[in-house]
Amino acid sequence: MTSGLLIESFADFARSKNIDRPTMIAILEDVFRTMIRKKYGTDENFDVIINAESGDLEMWRTREIVDDNSEDIWDYDKIPLAEARKIQDDFEVGEQVAEEVKLEDFGRRVVQTARQTLIQKIKDMEKELLYQKYKDQVGDLVTVETYQLLKHEIILVDQENNELSLPRTEQISKDRYRKGEAVKAVISRVDMLNGTPKIILSRTSPVFLERLFEIEVPEIYDGLISIRKIVREPGERAKVAVESYDDRIDPVGACVGMKGSRIHGIVRELGNENIDVINYTENLELLISRALSPAKISSMQIDREAKRVSVFLKPDQVSLAIGKGGQNIKLAGRLVDMEIDVFRDNEGHEDDEDVDLMEFSDEIDEWMIEELRKVGLDTAKSVLALNKEELVRRTDLEEGTVEEILNILKQEFE
Repeated sequence: MTSGLLIESFADFARSKNIDRPTMIAILEDVFRTMIRKKYGTDENFDVIINAESGDLEMWRTREIVDDNSEDIWDYDKIPLAEARKIQDDFEVGEQVAEEVKLEDFGRRVVQTARQTLIQKIKDMEKELLYQKYKDQVGDLVTVETYQLLKHEIILVDQENNELSLPRTEQISKDRYRKGEAVKAVISRVDMLNGTPKIILSRTSPVFLERLFEIEVPEIYDGLISIRKIVREPGERAKVAVESYDDRIDPVGACVGMKGSRIHGIVRELGNENIDVINYTENLELLISRALSPAKISSMQIDREAKRVSVFLKPDQVSLAIGKGGQNIKLAGRLVDMEIDVFRDNEGHEDDEDVDLMEFSDEIDEWMIEELRKVGLDTAKSVLALNKEELVRRTDLEEGTVEEILNILKQEFE
């Protein structure tokens, strides 16, 4: 293969991969200098001149002429006088000899290896460019096409046919995918695995919900309304705290839209995830009250140092505050960054169908009941309103103990 053909074929390949000319020249020179080092031990006294457009390549080796008996004749940049005069018979000691080295001098196998190396370098550069491109876009919303459905992830492709991954852990449980279908997600992170970039997408991230709000609510995109915090149980429920920088704009109303027109599109995209939009305030007591909506709080006691708050509600409001599977109280706690304990307001009437935990003292040890009461769970129904994981998290009880308590309480209402 001639140097012209090698450079021309490489240049065409590089251009197809959108590699710019200076980078292409640098890669070519690096490969040719590697060939020179392998053959001559060094490339310090070589000049490599490349014209990528015409395919011309010139490699020149420069050496200083020394006397035939000199100790320097073995230096890489020296040449004995007798050898120099074979090139040109009127050379003298001290002059410089420049010899052109042809690509053919390296042998067919070396040239073929050089071609493969050039292609590999372009592929490596393509991977690096892809990594940098998506690394700069982390947190951005993208619309990509479903390409392959695997057990632990969905492979999707962008407009340039680059592969992206949506792991099962980043999928909303209600999502269903079909090949060729368009999918919205945010770029969660970009990992480099064995030199190959892996672009990870997410639909469960709070950032994904934030980007959807930016699309649907112009006031958020324009900066008139700010999203202060988002907490989610993906596919189930979310709470979004918003704040307006313009007193004339109602941030909650702007986000929900006329008859829910703005928020409906977001809810559909998230598999009917229930979204509570809350007006943010620096008043912690008011923020907690809004976070526990739709429940109405009678009173509360805040321990800022322990980051814990005890809220008191009428009996008919307790289940609303806790929510299905404890979702409402869990999300409210994450939104205000405090542990929330719910207590029944003693002034209110008791639920006739509910049973005080102390009535189970013959079946449940008193220390266990006391542990539940510490976090505001003083009746059977208030305990049953939370799932096992949430009870383990909120109390010092072990999983097996919680299961035993739940079974005893369930039997009471069967």
